[in-house]
Amino acid sequence: MRRKIPTIQSLCCFEAAARHESYTRAAQELALTQGAVSRQIASLEEFLGVPLFRRTRHGVALTPAGVAYGRQIAGRLNGLERDTIDVMSMPENGGAIQLAAVPTFATRWLLPRLVDFAAQHPDTPVHIETQTRPFMFADSGFDAALYAGTAEQLCNWPGTRATLLMQEEVVPVASPQLLAGRSRWHPRDLLRLPLLQQSTRPDAWRQWFDAMGVSASPVRYGPRYELFSMLTMAASCGLGVALIPKMLIEPELARGELGIACNRPLRGARGYYLVTPESGEERQALANFRAWLLLQAGGTASPALGK
Repeated sequence: MRRKIPTIQSLCCFEAAARHESYTRAAQELALTQGAVSRQIASLEEFLGVPLFRRTRHGVALTPAGVAYGRQIAGRLNGLERDTIDVMSMPENGGAIQLAAVPTFATRWLLPRLVDFAAQHPDTPVHIETQTRPFMFADSGFDAALYAGTAEQLCNWPGTRATLLMQEEVVPVASPQLLAGRSRWHPRDLLRLPLLQQSTRPDAWRQWFDAMGVSASPVRYGPRYELFSMLTMAASCGLGVALIPKMLIEPELARGELGIACNRPLRGARGYYLVTPESGEERQALANFRAWLLLQAGGTASPALGK
């Protein structure tokens, strides 16, 4: 069946004219005459049956339909251009990987290690965008996602398979100044320190104290921060003790900016997964990336969780 899609030329002319709200400036950008741009937009309006511009004393202005259509078309043309460049630069077994990732894990764990992947696979650049919730791969343009969550949550992400990279272990950390040089802290001793909270995990401290066999009621009091990166900075500055996955604070621990207040890690149900579409043949570039991630995570190839 023939698709009901206008020509790329008419869409490019409309997108440029919509961005500038000027046929003249669009023509200059596209190296066309103003008349050519005008004809392309007139053809597009005839195809759509909807006016996209209205004439004004000073030139043209977008109609409400033109504003809405312009927003949609700009994103799709940008995506089409990006996909075209990726294909043009794609070697036989390489090609870019479009990766969605939770921000802190990508920044703190993945990016410092990517130089090794780039050295091994120079023909496979990894493009990363932030994404914290499940999405439909068919509508996104992503090849894979790095996701933090539980196996139960992944079961509610249809049409995907997931490879576990590592389980999450959290430890209580604080600045050396706050710890005052004391090397041994009992879990109950931490109740004397300000407990930094993560707003997205309000029960984190309660779960940790329960696992340590400590009865503690005021564990939800303390400054709240949304991201692990905020918690890390707050703890480094001496604002309190924070529960943070150890793998996300390796640089601060190595530099002595943070110390482990009580070396009693808690492994919860959360883990870090590589999630990919369940259907379709996997590219070699993505298979290479999965194998590399597993080695970096200290794991071995394991069966993926399918849906």
